[in-house]
Amino acid sequence: MSSTFGTLLRVTTFGESHCKGVGAILDGVPSRLPLSESDIQPQLDRRRPGQSRLTTDRQEADQVTILSGVENGLTLGTPIGLFVANKDQIPGDYQTMQDIPRPSHADYTYQMKYGIRASSGGGRSSARETIGRVAAGAIAEKFLHELFGIDIVAWVSAVGQIESSAIDAETLTRDTVDHFSVRCPHEETAGRMEKLILQLKEEGDSIGGVVSCVCRNAPVGLGEPVFDKLEAKLAQAMMSIPATKGFEIGSGFSGTRMKGSIHNDPFAQAGDGLMPSQNNSGGTLGGISSGASILFRVAFKPPATIKLPQETVDFTGAPAVLEAKGRHDPCVVPRAVPIVESMAALVLGDLVLRQKMRG
Repeated sequence: MSSTFGTLLRVTTFGESHCKGVGAILDGVPSRLPLSESDIQPQLDRRRPGQSRLTTDRQEADQVTILSGVENGLTLGTPIGLFVANKDQIPGDYQTMQDIPRPSHADYTYQMKYGIRASSGGGRSSARETIGRVAAGAIAEKFLHELFGIDIVAWVSAVGQIESSAIDAETLTRDTVDHFSVRCPHEETAGRMEKLILQLKEEGDSIGGVVSCVCRNAPVGLGEPVFDKLEAKLAQAMMSIPATKGFEIGSGFSGTRMKGSIHNDPFAQAGDGLMPSQNNSGGTLGGISSGASILFRVAFKPPATIKLPQETVDFTGAPAVLEAKGRHDPCVVPRAVPIVESMAALVLGDLVLRQKMRG
């Protein structure tokens, strides 16, 4: 199983939902970077369960411990070990699901691939795996901001059919996003989203949504021609997040309905260089950052584990009715916001290091 992402900045995540803990090993971080747990914890707090009525009722503090790679508050240039303990597991909630693969979940495919699976909590397919990504991404964000002033902000732009387009991505801050439990920074839309999620939670159902993200102040030149294009690496990173089903950058699929004369981004003078005067391309040209803000969106499906009865079959093919127990998010997008930001930071951090090697 491949659990490592990146070329020069490499993150390897470990742990299952109901084991003793989860975490990551992050290799390639430059030396002498000031770093402590307080630099990492805010993003984990934004990702953790139980933070509002809209999320799972599982209660985890998700306190991170730096195990290695830092001395006297400075990175050593060696692998950084990160660990978060699991404390609020209830394996008994999964007893009825040991013999019945959950519809649209990874139970069946993991069992067929490995001949065994962590049936309690979902194992590596659980969103608990993303803790290591978020912790590692917080470190990548720190050196990206210190080197270039890069800012990464994600927000919820859709829940079900409720969408918000009235967002100024160039001025948006995380404080504004976090003012709303659903993390949609538009008051009227956020209220409707929250009402829908709470209704479906009460009914034992779930709903999907979209997380949008902007990466501001990325320098020109990040990304490699052909196979390691910036948008290709972002797509790989985002589609590796649990429950993702779609990725688009810039105008995305809506660009297919536009004429080239409208879609093209003319250049304008900007300081010592050029800058696209509009941004339908989403901050990349030929797979390389253009200096414009990088804008993309990630689609998340409805969580697969729901409490409503579902007619299905067990592993032997016999008819079964599954009424899942356990504590699960009725909609993942509010908690997915820091995960999307962290994966974007890991991509940009890796590409920055690759570009620096070119001199």
